[in-house]
Amino acid sequence: MIAFEQFLDIDIRVGKIISAEKFPEARNPAYILRIDFGEDLGIKKSSAQITENYSLEELKGKLIMAVVNFPIKQIGPIRSEVLVLGVADSDGNIVLVSPEKNVQLGVRLH
Repeated sequence: MIAFEQFLDIDIRVGKIISAEKFPEARNPAYILRIDFGEDLGIKKSSAQITENYSLEELKGKLIMAVVNFPIKQIGPIRSEVLVLGVADSDGNIVLVSPEKNVQLGVRLH
């Protein structure tokens, strides 16, 4: 169990994927995502192992949820600035967590 205050320390925000490209240097199949979190946070990069459930084309414009206050993580040649959130499907492949309606970029999860 964690205290509610600990949950509040995790900053989860809505972003829109503005580009996705293959990440051939990754150990496991992955994409490099550029995600727009609005004026306050700007555009951030992330690596995501989501190649089984998403094509590059369908990711552009998709709203996602991500943790934006973890330390930057070096993954091969890229610096992953945010942790994109997802859940595993029945095969263990990641499905992105996404708001079901259009919301403003950068809004925080409550």
